[in-house]
Amino acid sequence: MTELPKQAHTSPFPPPRQQPLHQSDADEDDDNVKQLKQCSSLYLSLQDCLVNSNRNWKSCQKEVQALKACNDRMKIDKGK
Repeated sequence: MTELPKQAHTSPFPPPRQQPLHQSDADEDDDNVKQLKQCSSLYLSLQDCLVNSNRNWKSCQKEVQALKACNDRMKIDKGK
């Protein structure tokens, strides 16, 4: 018996494009991130940590505390 060559499984849909980390979040929350001003990089660092740790907040406490401190400084500066 002769075997037929195996054909690769093809989908009628193109493969999903990999978006850069935070791309979809940034598109939806762009205004919110912009409001963070100088704290935006800390916010994105926290998001990276959460993605890399499977949303484990305990492992991201350094980033949480840095963002909190930045936010507190902004509130103080805003009150002056």
